[in-house]
Amino acid sequence: MQGLVIRMNVQVNKFYEELADYYHLIFEDWDSSIKRQAGVMNNLLIPETSGKPLRILDCACGIGTQSIGLAMLGHQVVASDLCEAAVLRARTEAQRRGLTVTFHVSDMTSLREVTDSGFDVVVAMDNALPHLSPGQLGQAAKAIASKLRSGGLFLANIRDYDALILERPRVQAPAFYGAPGNRRIVHQVWDWDAYAGEGSGHVLHVYITVESEEGWKSHHFVSTYRCLLRQELSEALSAAGFEDVRWLMPAETGSYQPMVWARLSPSSTLLGPN
Repeated sequence: MQGLVIRMNVQVNKFYEELADYYHLIFEDWDSSIKRQAGVMNNLLIPETSGKPLRILDCACGIGTQSIGLAMLGHQVVASDLCEAAVLRARTEAQRRGLTVTFHVSDMTSLREVTDSGFDVVVAMDNALPHLSPGQLGQAAKAIASKLRSGGLFLANIRDYDALILERPRVQAPAFYGAPGNRRIVHQVWDWDAYAGEGSGHVLHVYITVESEEGWKSHHFVSTYRCLLRQELSEALSAAGFEDVRWLMPAETGSYQPMVWARLSPSSTLLGPN
């Protein structure tokens, strides 16, 4: 089983390494999505701010969608991701916007390279957690807890696998963006039968087909996701010292995926991941 987990980790990292230069094309307007997603998170965090910027760790920053948006709102942001190419892209995008964000290449199951701690908030967005095996999920929850101050918050979103595991969709309908001469088609194929990990899951195929002067060119990216159910994630967070674990659905938040909100117990004595 350990060998299988290692192979899946390599595949996931390869997926994001190859996708780093194209990830923004998944969105109709990436800059608008940066602002919109930051606004959704900020609305949930406003009661914690007391009018002051928060110290936030984005532990699955990708190319910077959330970390850039939160920094634009004035928060003090540190960001990390396992994928070096994504971190390099995120750093470039933040610098291009004149933002001060500290970036690290770090696995969320340890966060060893993130030397700061005592954050007010840790976030892990864009369905990052379902890449993890059950054992890795527990390690990540402990690592995240170790980076928070007492009473700090954790925010994450995941796909609604509680519903998807029953529906088992095979395809995400194509999205068509752009104007003639600069158009693109984005769609996904979900291969449930090819999944070889623990429990249920699917192999994800992302296709981004881009129009240029030379014609149309299709880019294909492959990754693996486990069906992470809300109860499993809630239990992992509780075991890591979080309390008041809440699930907020898209109708409540304006997010495109269910979000989990959890507070680190003031009595938590966890010093870090095992």
